[in-house]
Amino acid sequence: MEIQEFFTNYPRVAVAFSGGADSSYLLWEAVRCGVDVRAYYVSSVFQPAFELEDARRLAEEVGAPMEILSADVLADPVIASNPPDRCYHCKQRIFGEILRAAERDGYPVVLDGTNASDDAGDRPGMRALKELQVLSPLRLCGLTKAEIRKRSKEAGLFTWDKPAYACLATRVPSGQAITPEILQRTERAERFLAEKGFSDFRVRLRGNAALLQVPADQMARVQDCREDILAELGKMYDEVLLDLKARGE
Repeated sequence: MEIQEFFTNYPRVAVAFSGGADSSYLLWEAVRCGVDVRAYYVSSVFQPAFELEDARRLAEEVGAPMEILSADVLADPVIASNPPDRCYHCKQRIFGEILRAAERDGYPVVLDGTNASDDAGDRPGMRALKELQVLSPLRLCGLTKAEIRKRSKEAGLFTWDKPAYACLATRVPSGQAITPEILQRTERAERFLAEKGFSDFRVRLRGNAALLQVPADQMARVQDCREDILAELGKMYDEVLLDLKARGE
């Protein structure tokens, strides 16, 4: 099935919108296919500020209305306790907000940006999407991440090469409670590294140490920026460690 055929069958839809490459392409396709579409972005402590900025920019560029919803994810003690299936509980809460807003606004179908490259067996959040009857047209139409990036580039979307960005909660080991302070510290550390020119990296929490994970072609940059990294991240962590296994390997 082609994406245009999907939207022929679903002419009025809500899109769970993160501002990432996948949901951005999905939103653009919905607008291009002429359906009645509304984007919903859920703001929480799990998302850094730049994600909302990107979402606003993309929605404006493609001409799609966007509503910002709020979710107090840490008010749920299960999510805050960070069990191995935290993503399942978080998706239930976040998509619950979107479903209620979509129903209020008269949108009978909610879509998300899961693509054909995503491994359902490795993503407990997909179980929540199935239970909530959220549709994933990119996956249904067999569109892989590589194809989405290719089509997004052809469409002129600035998100075409945006690195995948899992929420800040993924930086905390399962079983360790998530707090606002941990999330704020992580966002601050990752914003600093982004300003230093790093991309597609992670700052993971290990005890009270920061474990940096960067792609192989950015390992040398860590050494070049070593003193600045230690000075800044040393304000927030007892130690700063580098994972010698490059990110993506």
